[in-house]
Amino acid sequence: MTDFPWWPYALGPLGGIAALVMAVVFSKSVMQRSEGDSEMVRIAQAVRDGAMAYLVRQYKVVAAVFVVLVVFLGIMYALGLQSIWTMLGVPVAGLLSGLCGWFGMKMATNASARTAFAAKESLNDGLTVAFRSGAVMGLIVVGLALLDVSFWFLVFNAFTDFDLRVLTTVMLSFGMGASTQALFARVGGGIYTKAADVGADLVGKVEAGIPEDDPRNPATIA
Repeated sequence: MTDFPWWPYALGPLGGIAALVMAVVFSKSVMQRSEGDSEMVRIAQAVRDGAMAYLVRQYKVVAAVFVVLVVFLGIMYALGLQSIWTMLGVPVAGLLSGLCGWFGMKMATNASARTAFAAKESLNDGLTVAFRSGAVMGLIVVGLALLDVSFWFLVFNAFTDFDLRVLTTVMLSFGMGASTQALFARVGGGIYTKAADVGADLVGKVEAGIPEDDPRNPATIA
């Protein structure tokens, strides 16, 4: 450990913890709001079920990709071409990025009907629910990122002889793991959404003769 004072090292973890605490506070605030009438509850539940089924399927594919990636990094480490910290940091960052997506999806699907019902009361209530539900995702991303980077920085600085230049280079692998997870979520989600949108148009309007966004159309829920 260098001779710097200890308190700057605590700012990162404390900031991460504070962000997660505020995410919990906002989440509870949103969940206390009413989902509306029985029809709104029914449609919101269908959306939740569809969204989580998609997310589970996507994460199974992403997990397989990370297994292959870790094996590849392990081979590079065995050949002396890569640090062991890279092999550990990539999947950990990917896991945390996946958790952000999971909690974000849960919050978004739980807040959709609550936002619509709150907007019936007043525009301010609707915006409050929408902003707080969106803030949950942002705060979780920031909180977990700060905790992850702070934890590894403290471990490297306390228990290894890494030069700071080497340390910061190795820590870039954490960003690679998080970005890999985010890439699959963004690209896969975009393809899935567009496919469901086209399917809803074709089946709903052309074949069944129902409106494009009618909740009776399963593709609309998807």
